[in-house]
Amino acid sequence: MATLSIPLSLQHSSPKRHRFSVPELHSPFRISCSASWDSPELKASSSQFKELKNVAFGILAVCAVTAASPVIAASQRLPPLSTEPNRCERAFVGNTIGQANGVYDKPIDLRFCDYTNEKSNLKGKSLAAALMSEAKFDGADMSEVVMSKAYAVGASFKGVDFTNAVLDRVNFGKANLQGAVFKNTVLSGSTFDQAQLEDAVFEDTIIGYIDLQKICTNTSINADGRAELGCR
Repeated sequence: MATLSIPLSLQHSSPKRHRFSVPELHSPFRISCSASWDSPELKASSSQFKELKNVAFGILAVCAVTAASPVIAASQRLPPLSTEPNRCERAFVGNTIGQANGVYDKPIDLRFCDYTNEKSNLKGKSLAAALMSEAKFDGADMSEVVMSKAYAVGASFKGVDFTNAVLDRVNFGKANLQGAVFKNTVLSGSTFDQAQLEDAVFEDTIIGYIDLQKICTNTSINADGRAELGCR
């Protein structure tokens, strides 16, 4: 029978040796393991473990923040309609906090607002994460607007000029986009489920391959639009 000898020592205590019996192997051998809380190797390992633990907690914190993102999925319930008297006029001011990530100090609630033929007050505004469902923008000039993560389900954008706009991760489900102009427009991550896209212009549109495959399944896009997008 071989023996396993493990001396253990802790701070402020004398070393003790414990012996355990292990099954006999083909040749006699002895394994000696020792550890001391005072050893620099153990202290270094402890320090590395603490660093890894901090990294893990950091990742969990990022996940928690991401989960609390203001992006609203189609299956989620919307917040109550804002009671702010001039909430529709907020579109003319926009939002300047965290434009690309849709982070805001106060939500922009434009639901059921009417901006038909608005030619000057929407151009170049940031409407990140704005709630736009059932709003009307028909004929408006929304060139260079930033609408990252906006929720525009059921809204009407007939003939809207979106030239040079940033419309990434926008939910355009069931929206009316007939004749809308997406010239040099960023559409990455946006969805168009059951949207009306007849006569929409997609000249030099910036869109990812996966997103392109999805939008090309929309049968309302005419032959010219499909050619501009590169649908196969």
